[in-house]
Amino acid sequence: MVSKTEETQLNRLENQVDNGGGGAWEYLCLVRKLKVRRSEKVLKYGLSILNDPKKRSALGPEEWTLYEQLAIAAMDCQCLDVAKVIHKRRVAMAKAQGNISVAIEWLNKYLEIFMADHDAWRELADIYLSLQMYKQAAFCYEELLLSHPTVPLYHLTYADVLYTLGGLENLQTAKKYYASTIDLTGGKNTRALLGICLCTSAIARLSKGRSKEDKESPELQSLAAKVLEKEYKQRAADKLGLLTSALRSLKI
Repeated sequence: MVSKTEETQLNRLENQVDNGGGGAWEYLCLVRKLKVRRSEKVLKYGLSILNDPKKRSALGPEEWTLYEQLAIAAMDCQCLDVAKVIHKRRVAMAKAQGNISVAIEWLNKYLEIFMADHDAWRELADIYLSLQMYKQAAFCYEELLLSHPTVPLYHLTYADVLYTLGGLENLQTAKKYYASTIDLTGGKNTRALLGICLCTSAIARLSKGRSKEDKESPELQSLAAKVLEKEYKQRAADKLGLLTSALRSLKI
């Protein structure tokens, strides 16, 4: 509950800033302290500080606090574009400072609000991959595939992540997504063709001793191998021997 004295102080400071008398940061601090919502004023004064390099650098660690305060005010005012930029700035700052755990935390908070931002999902996936957090990266690509099911890159990278995770189920799913990448690219994706061959070999090793019903048809990998050999003959004939040797080692 805000007392009359506190409200008077806040109004006086607000009038002072409105009339060019300075004190914007003090006003924002008082708004936070009193836990009041004067979102339009917070947005106006906060952006004026952030857009002034000298004022912004003078904040030091408090810059983080201002980003959070502004993000909330921007959403209150339905300024979603501003809210997005403020959230992303915090992530960028954390990454620049090498504070990856904070970057992950803020990206996740951002995506709770702006779930349709595919660039943010990709950014989060890239961070997880850099930390070898493959299960978390796979989740990010699952979200991307739900919203953008016809983008070959998402199919391909998701397949790569699943292949890296390993295990029979992941490998079988990876193979399907390598196949869908090939389908979406008209059979022109060399990485996906190699992925088919690698998955098939790994699945065969893991399926040893299982019933015939559990084993997969060899037709797809044979076709992938033939297309790869054709591609290498046309584009990199000097590397064809290496490819043939690699495929032979996979027993394809």
